[in-house]
Amino acid sequence: MYDMKTRTVTIRIDAALARRLDRAARRSGRSRSAVVRDALERQLALDQLAELRRRIVPFAEARGYLTDEDVFRDIS
Repeated sequence: MYDMKTRTVTIRIDAALARRLDRAARRSGRSRSAVVRDALERQLALDQLAELRRRIVPFAEARGYLTDEDVFRDIS
């Protein structure tokens, strides 16, 4: 399952979010921890992508790539 070198993180959530988390865990057959861990991993990946995108935009714009469609056009 998970490496024994895990850490415990405590968060506070309101009752409505706790109910949504419980429902999501039941529906998926996973623990609440697994649902939260997956959500956190996704959010951190999105944050990393946004940061990389922010850093690369000036270089892309300098080469005429102003939209996603410009990129897709050239790589398709």
